Amino acid sequence: MSELRFDKEVILMHLEAADYTEVLQQMGENLAKHQYVKDSFIPAIVEREKEFATGLPTAGVSVAIPHTDAVHVNHKTISIATLKKPVDFVIMGEESETTPVQIVFMLAMDEPHSQLKLLQDLMKIFQEENFLNQLLQTDNASEMQKQLADKLDLPNFKGGEKL
Repeated sequence: MSELRFDKEVILMHLEAADYTEVLQQMGENLAKHQYVKDSFIPAIVEREKEFATGLPTAGVSVAIPHTDAVHVNHKTISIATLKKPVDFVIMGEESETTPVQIVFMLAMDEPHSQLKLLQDLMKIFQEENFLNQLLQTDNASEMQKQLADKLDLPNFKGGEKL
């Protein structure tokens, strides 16, 4: 089990994309460039999003939490992207209804159980409209890294716990 690595390089601010597949492609390419994921990660995460949508219409700011199987991951991380303009993602549990997503939290977990704990922690912050708006207003990757690391207690995140 590897430690979660959360560096500035996995934070993309004001990302421009025409649709959700372009968002996933750009975020996945960034993770691959920094060797967090294998080349197979990008097609796997796009395909999984088509099958199991991850858009969430949370209070004030819609988010998405795309993720895929651990086999495509080299190092455990969470990548964040704020979008310059909202991009429609299909709502989790729906077949075609969409929500205009402004923040994407892409999970790259190297063990199946790791993402369960992180998803639980993320769900808590998704209920905090002020915090999500604060992330959208942040123009500094270091500041966003600190805000999220503190809020999610990432320095102590292990993952792999069975829930």
